[in-house]
Amino acid sequence: MTVITQSIKFDRDVFRRLFSALTVACCIVPATVHAVGTPAGTAIENTASVSFSISGTPASVNSNTSTLAVAEIIDVSVTLQSPTVSATSGATGVPLVFLLTNIGNSSEAFSLSGDSVLVGDDFDPIPSTTYVYIDSDGSGDLSGGDTAYVSGSNDPVLAADASIGIILVNDMPGGLADGLAGRSELTVAALTGTGTPGTVFAGLGTGGVDAVIGTTTAEGAIFGQYIIGDISVSAVKSQSVSDSFGGTQPVPGAEITYQIIVTAAGSGTAVGAVFADMIPSDTTYLGGSLSLNTVGLSDVADADAGSYSTTPSAAVSVALGDLTAADGPQTIEFIVTID
Repeated sequence: MTVITQSIKFDRDVFRRLFSALTVACCIVPATVHAVGTPAGTAIENTASVSFSISGTPASVNSNTSTLAVAEIIDVSVTLQSPTVSATSGATGVPLVFLLTNIGNSSEAFSLSGDSVLVGDDFDPIPSTTYVYIDSDGSGDLSGGDTAYVSGSNDPVLAADASIGIILVNDMPGGLADGLAGRSELTVAALTGTGTPGTVFAGLGTGGVDAVIGTTTAEGAIFGQYIIGDISVSAVKSQSVSDSFGGTQPVPGAEITYQIIVTAAGSGTAVGAVFADMIPSDTTYLGGSLSLNTVGLSDVADADAGSYSTTPSAAVSVALGDLTAADGPQTIEFIVTID
């Protein structure tokens, strides 16, 4: 409640214009809605007061209380969590993982659907017998604890700002050559309704308030991609310690050299491979120590493959590019100091 304590000389027309401006201001919905925002149904109340004196005696009068219930914004975000997935020709049950997030300001149910016949790819993946799964156990991949999605039966209901994983599962056609790409798309839609931003569904929001379609149209679609290729990638990490006494004890001030060997095997290509490693807690990265195949890399993001960053957390990364078995082992090294 906001209380105006200073003395005011009221003019009726001025008051009407002021009240109208306040009312309009209270009803504006930002063009970009961030999760979560003020919850739907929240009452916004305001009472003004006028203080004055009569023959030296203080007095005051209150206005009526203006009350406004916050409308429900329906917004959704769907993002791809899987990188490009390598699969062999004829493989079955190959998953793509997505993340569904309710970025509206109230609980909402969503319908899910998939499409594996898309323009712009080389082949059409074949939806598996069970095509859409809900990542019920939160593992981030397809596992035994996940639930098969049945439209209209277990549509996911998410609180404001909540997320859940969604998985599309496809089989690969036989007889495909290495390097061919196939796509599968997930579409999500709010069950309350979808449409042009600003569309109002009267009384269908939380507690009977109006529901308003947000900037995302309350619907989202994104595709994941498969690349045909018999390829596997391994990463083997080792470490060695050097202390200031000429020994190998992990005491404060000692240096740890990490070596990671990345190897691709098979006939396919690991497209856009990127190595990343978090700097361990209680250690500090030794600047200029990052290398790839004994060639030093700079710490800044520039023309070479390596970089070191401190945000959101300290880490090194190396862009390995498209890896094949012919490239052989890729050896990455860097050094940290124990704090």
